[in-house]
Amino acid sequence: MKQLNYNHLYYFYLTAKEGSITAACKELHLTPQTVSGQIATLEDYLGIKLFDRHGKRLILNDNGKLVYSYAEDIFNTGHDLLQSLEPNQLSHKLTFTVGITDVIPKVFSFQFLRQVYQGDTQIKLICREGELESLLTELALNKLDMILSDCPIPPGGQVKAYSQKIIDSGMSFYIAEPNLGQLKGDFPQNLNQQKLLIPGKQSSTRVSLLSWLNDHNIEPEIVAEFDDSALTKLFGQAGYGIFCSPTMVESHLVSTYQVKVIGRTNDIKERFYMICSRRKLKHPAVSLLVERLTITGFKSTY
Repeated sequence: MKQLNYNHLYYFYLTAKEGSITAACKELHLTPQTVSGQIATLEDYLGIKLFDRHGKRLILNDNGKLVYSYAEDIFNTGHDLLQSLEPNQLSHKLTFTVGITDVIPKVFSFQFLRQVYQGDTQIKLICREGELESLLTELALNKLDMILSDCPIPPGGQVKAYSQKIIDSGMSFYIAEPNLGQLKGDFPQNLNQQKLLIPGKQSSTRVSLLSWLNDHNIEPEIVAEFDDSALTKLFGQAGYGIFCSPTMVESHLVSTYQVKVIGRTNDIKERFYMICSRRKLKHPAVSLLVERLTITGFKSTY
């Protein structure tokens, strides 16, 4: 049975990750001749070429991309193993990689994730943004430790994961200060015929918002849709339309974006969840966050 030489595989993996043999040599403290020789040995053993060589540049070919994907999983899993074994005794920082859906307010992500720095464990936090579907794929491939989302893991999905609600909040509606005088009547009827910025199709509150408007016979002019909540706020601040956001971050939005609250409702709820695989529940940062939710719950300070 053929056996891989994992040193050779690691030299290849680091070269592909860093983008060049020179960069990999700085990490490995080896000469370029040694690293290139080890990669050539790996290619001979596998019977395939892993890079296309263009002058001094190395570009992963299709075979190389396939091998790299396996190597990444192998070395990430090894790293996870080390983190699971007496993590407080390890000399290096633990890596905590979190996927965040675009609709999550940045201030909420900050407020929730900063708790990992309040424990005894040294943490290196890595945050990545994207759509829930792609983040779940990353979670299944062990490239993420946790996901922050506005909805739980979909039923019937292929990813075996655990969802826990962090908090829910009613919604507040905001308008740029110079536009406040254009409103007529009381909330929510003062939204009628007004320009409105709404969440995109990735948001779980979009349907609830549109249904709520319909129930109150409100017909706004929807001028834009955004998946990114931060972009929504910037357009709202600039006066392009009214927007809504969770009430729990109201004071932060008012002070940061110079907007005015024109009304609130608890009939529309924004809910935030943490999602992780069963194995990742043992990650020290995940364990800390789950423990704090279980004992005290999450309370916004904004």
